[in-house]
Amino acid sequence: METGFRPADILLPANADMEKWAVAACDQYTGEPEYWARVENRVGSSPSTLGLILPEVYLEDTDVDKRIDNIHAAMKAMLEGGLFAYYSDAMIYVERVQSDGMVRKGLVGAIDLERYDYRAGSSSLVRATEATVPERIPPRLKVRLGAQIELPHVLVLIDDEEKTVIEPCSEIRERVKPLYDTPLMEGGGRIKGYLLDDKLKKQVNSALAKLDDNDAFNRRYGISGYPTLLYAVGDGNHSLATAKEYYERLKAANPGKDLSNHPARYALVEIVNLHSPAIRFEAIQRIVMDVDPEKFMQAATEKLGLSGTPASQRVISVIKGAERLSYIHNQTSELAVGSLQDFIDGYIAENGGKVDYIHGADVVKQLSRKDKTVGFILPDMQKSELFRTVIKDGALPRKTFSMGHAADKRFYMECRRIDR
Repeated sequence: METGFRPADILLPANADMEKWAVAACDQYTGEPEYWARVENRVGSSPSTLGLILPEVYLEDTDVDKRIDNIHAAMKAMLEGGLFAYYSDAMIYVERVQSDGMVRKGLVGAIDLERYDYRAGSSSLVRATEATVPERIPPRLKVRLGAQIELPHVLVLIDDEEKTVIEPCSEIRERVKPLYDTPLMEGGGRIKGYLLDDKLKKQVNSALAKLDDNDAFNRRYGISGYPTLLYAVGDGNHSLATAKEYYERLKAANPGKDLSNHPARYALVEIVNLHSPAIRFEAIQRIVMDVDPEKFMQAATEKLGLSGTPASQRVISVIKGAERLSYIHNQTSELAVGSLQDFIDGYIAENGGKVDYIHGADVVKQLSRKDKTVGFILPDMQKSELFRTVIKDGALPRKTFSMGHAADKRFYMECRRIDR
């Protein structure tokens, strides 16, 4: 059965220092150019995925077009220079020891972009968990246009409470040597990868097919008549959206041509289980600036029905360091963050001001001491809320949650050709 996730033709270096080969996701450390300078210094002239990506810290630099040309040239040189070993029809079981010592298990393979739609209101098998910002796609598309290779930092979540898909693959460790086993630089922990055999690949597909059963899906969430959501993009949604845009442009440029088997139809990703103990959701807090705090909170109280009477959604407002717990009674979303963000967006559109997104309650308390500033501390989202909310509300507001620290995001390792 076609489940939207399949093996891929994967490339890995045949003989390289894998610690230097693997680098962190390009959308991390965007405010820390010194991080990327250290990585560049550490890699030196060794083969590395650093030469195949554009760290987003450089997106606004004047030489960005030259950087992209260099990326495309590096891809060509690596392919022609025989750097890669080729693994046909491959699926790789990954064990990542994070910086906190927790082990995150995953499967690297190809997601079908025909089954993915990041737009608001999507009911596709693969959906974004957070709102996609269209303006963030074109700079990424520049890199993909003309690229021969893709590298994934996308983590796709499955809601597999019984642990039937990924976890059983761990038995491969007893039978084969890992394709790679290396520490990761800059406090990134360690990673191992194992090539699955045909038996395990079939087992994975069978387990995914059971999760894909629509009747079982609706029973699982206590709903009726909803299309199946099997894959929720947890990290790297804008990169996956870029792959989708690239594929759609390819189809538009070739009307009538059969592209059903073109490599650009698919994108390399790692799927992980929402219920892994290594997956932790952390709330992203809000700071609203350049507003009159008293008027803002009066409007919020009226619009959101804020009171001290307990309800299912709660939020802590912070002004000049003083905290107040309130409950939202006029709910416009399944989550408190959604209801709050709806109000903030509407208020700013009508009255002015700006919003920033903050990691850590302590930082909110500190920033809220400034004039014309209101802070909000939100509860962490529970794992049980994610799929249910995306099913009912669609993609969550941008910056709803974070899946761990930057050092624990996916490092680039596997590659795949996306040209013919």
